[in-house]
Amino acid sequence: MRHLATWDADTTLANPLTAAPRGLLLDPAYRAGVAQLGALGLSYDAWLFFPQLPELYDLAKANPDVPIVVNHCGGVVRIASYEDKRKEVFDDWSRSMRALAQLPNVYVKVGGLGMRINGFDFDKGERPPSSMELADAWKPWMHTCIEAFGADRCMFESNFPVDKGSYPYSNGWNAFKRLTAQARPDERDALFRGTVSKVYRLG
Repeated sequence: MRHLATWDADTTLANPLTAAPRGLLLDPAYRAGVAQLGALGLSYDAWLFFPQLPELYDLAKANPDVPIVVNHCGGVVRIASYEDKRKEVFDDWSRSMRALAQLPNVYVKVGGLGMRINGFDFDKGERPPSSMELADAWKPWMHTCIEAFGADRCMFESNFPVDKGSYPYSNGWNAFKRLTAQARPDERDALFRGTVSKVYRLG
């Protein structure tokens, strides 16, 4: 499978402390730690950038008893050296997410697209985007996640206060409602409540 460059220095500098460094998920000592989670009834949350999704696939496949949660729609990056490669980014991200979806222990937090690295530029507008504008912008990404994984392995997330610089909290959740207006009641229940309750054992 061909991917874009596995790492981008500009992206690393843009978000130096929040995402996993390249190669971490392939490190034997780190993987040994992750392998302990299943027996303890714990899950693993992965916040990384989309070029690292193949690393996560390898980790998830090696630990089928560990529920693994992909944060923020899989780390969409569309700034710096990726800014003029948006089609390639979407295609590469989509392939990696669909590959992960083949592993039944992997789940996705659908949200977190208000960060500057996502490249939607809502933080630059004179007024906050409406829920309709958010839904239109997010639809290709979020619908791909839900289509690939199914509603029972997806959960909506706010990512607040981090996303606060791009849109109001209420507009984000109203966008999720717009994006699921045609979904079945059981699918909406999974996305808004059921999946997160199951994965994090909230009862």
